[in-house]
Amino acid sequence: YWPNNGPADEWATSYAGHFLLEAQAKGFNVPASILQNWRAYQRGKANAWNQTTPVYYGGDLEQAYRLFLLALANAPETGAMNRLKEFKFITPEAKWRLAAAYFLTGQKQAALQLISGLPTNFSQRPSPGVTFGSDLRDQAMVLETLTIMGRRAEAEPLVKTVAAKLSQQNWYSTQTTAYALIAIAKFSGSNTDGLKINASIKINGKETSVNSNTAVSQTNINFKNGKSPVQVVNKGGNVLYIRIINQGQPVAGDSLAVENHPNQLYLSVNYLSTNGAPIQPENLQQGTDFVAKVTIKNTGQRGTYSNMALSEIFPGGWEILNTRLYNSEGAFKSSPADYMDIRDDRVYHYFDIKQNETLTYYVQLNAAYPGRYYWPGVYCQAMYDNSISAAANGRWVEVMQPRSPGP
Repeated sequence: YWPNNGPADEWATSYAGHFLLEAQAKGFNVPASILQNWRAYQRGKANAWNQTTPVYYGGDLEQAYRLFLLALANAPETGAMNRLKEFKFITPEAKWRLAAAYFLTGQKQAALQLISGLPTNFSQRPSPGVTFGSDLRDQAMVLETLTIMGRRAEAEPLVKTVAAKLSQQNWYSTQTTAYALIAIAKFSGSNTDGLKINASIKINGKETSVNSNTAVSQTNINFKNGKSPVQVVNKGGNVLYIRIINQGQPVAGDSLAVENHPNQLYLSVNYLSTNGAPIQPENLQQGTDFVAKVTIKNTGQRGTYSNMALSEIFPGGWEILNTRLYNSEGAFKSSPADYMDIRDDRVYHYFDIKQNETLTYYVQLNAAYPGRYYWPGVYCQAMYDNSISAAANGRWVEVMQPRSPGP
């Protein structure tokens, strides 16, 4: 999952292979050796899977996804598919994925038998599990299977449901968002009736026409005094799904919209001089070296938190001193992390944290450029569970030019 980790992550391996297969299908150059090695690895894992007892959430779905992708890669493992189909404790989520595999291999009757009477909605997951999953992600996989099987009448209400959920102001993980978009794109792109997007759009009284063969068309809207009347007339035979998308930048000084959960996660931020003494970062002399110290504690009662991400974004006047270039952390040694990513203006740490465990991470900085800047703050969360999060709000800081020496 992260560079230099030992064991492979089975779901991420399948997910990355899925991306490569889709890229290849769209005409991108994917080296044959990469897919050959991936297929060989997946075959080995598929044939080694032989569960006889109930598995944790996602255990059989992990195998079903692997088998679906091997079928998509024209390398199906029929024996492994049959063993999973006969698995006494197979879940509806896994059945939907396995049905797509059977359909791709031409066994349409077996696919129909698998999905007969299956639900298309799932209860909310208490945790994302090994598949980084959620109820919406699993529902999106159902939508993709129905699209692959050509069952558009059953897929149409589902695509509306998935799209409506994406449009809500809810938090979704990257896995959930990506798979919902994949499923919607598959449904939209499978339109084979040859009909175009044919519509007229009137914006602020000015009318334009849209005539496109693509599944998606965008038209810019110029708002006047924060408003802009828009009228859309569908002149074609397709159903059009319309969204108005606003984008912008938050006003400088706005706090992070973060809901802290102190009974789940504790976070504190302190700044130190190079000799470890506490300092206030609001006013620093240009050229000052200092250290950001972030302390995180798992204060919950849910065991180990996995796939945690600590994000530290620094103001423009501060420069990050990349200690990895010098193979030394100096006097400040951070807790272990699965991966650390150092960018121009930010540092990310990724890690697991056990119940009641405290971790500390240091970043060495320099007050490099005079001026007044906004520090956006620090944010820590479980990447696939937003009920586990904590943050420190940002504030204005100043880097001051050194005082001129007296006469």
